[in-house]
Amino acid sequence: MLIAKIPNTAQEWEQYYDLRFTILREPWLQKKGSEVLPDEDQAHHVMAVDVETDELLGVARLQMNSATQGQVRCVAVANNAQGKGVGKFLMKYLEDLGKEKGLEEIILDARINALEFYKAIGYEIYAESYLLFGEIPHWKMKKQL
Repeated sequence: MLIAKIPNTAQEWEQYYDLRFTILREPWLQKKGSEVLPDEDQAHHVMAVDVETDELLGVARLQMNSATQGQVRCVAVANNAQGKGVGKFLMKYLEDLGKEKGLEEIILDARINALEFYKAIGYEIYAESYLLFGEIPHWKMKKQL
């Protein structure tokens, strides 16, 4: 069973960023530290933790672009937990948080390997986005809340 946890302690933040680095940066030979964005203090962060083992299985963040639009960024699920509902758990948490904050829409930039996941939970492609690290195509996606 998973619980949503907001990182608070230095150790939790270290684990949070380490997982983000391991999944989203390290495979493309990016430098440690590149996983931390300049606006982290302006976003809502969540960790998916296994209740029984206390293992961190996933992380994600939600930023408010406006009073009605939020943007999900930096969704990372541990390799051993992919395909087991962790991503859905994180996205539901962030969508519920968005609704509580009065958001009407969430947007995101999805990597090519995550397109089907986001489509399956109700997101629609509305434009091509950017090419990350010169090799990972992204698409702009959105969902009405």
